[in-house]
Amino acid sequence: MSSLSVFLSILATLSIGAMSPGPSFVLVSRIAVSRSRVDGLAAAVGMGLGGVLFSILALAGLTALLSQFGWLYLALKVAGGLYLAYIAYKIWRGASEPLEIGETTAANRAVGRSFMTAFLTQVSNPKTIVVYASIFAALLPKTIPLELLVAIPLGVFAVEAGWYTIVALAFSARHPRRIYLAAKKWIDRAAGAVMAGLGLQLVVSGLSGR
Repeated sequence: MSSLSVFLSILATLSIGAMSPGPSFVLVSRIAVSRSRVDGLAAAVGMGLGGVLFSILALAGLTALLSQFGWLYLALKVAGGLYLAYIAYKIWRGASEPLEIGETTAANRAVGRSFMTAFLTQVSNPKTIVVYASIFAALLPKTIPLELLVAIPLGVFAVEAGWYTIVALAFSARHPRRIYLAAKKWIDRAAGAVMAGLGLQLVVSGLSGR
């Protein structure tokens, strides 16, 4: 199989995973609808760079270290779950607070915060690196050509950031924002509950050694 065929196969597999519902989708869609389109796009970039970090670590063989020291992997899962629970708490706590939606001045946009929250959410689940490593192990040749080592992280960024850019653009449109404003309290509480559930799942799987 040529390097191009391998590369396209990896991207196709990663695309399916990126589009699966999870904490990243919940977070980016909420940022886009509750803050601004620019914040949503910043969150998409954060997701993309988080994916790049995990892809580089998977290619570098960090998964072998996590396999050798199982306690480290489980500790990372618990830490990641607690971070998601913290984000859920912040969303739930702010559900009743009034919010002004609109394309405001740049000073009113916490773009850096949106980026960092998305990045940390992306890297909060160490299971992602295991998924990446499994895909790479299944599709990459034993000797990886240099062009693939360079292209794969770039491709991961394109997949992750590209998908969440679509999410950000969709949820920052006028109609989704009107719906959000009309039912902010319940939408935020639902988003917080989903995020808390995902975080709890990570914590429980980490503590139980699964």
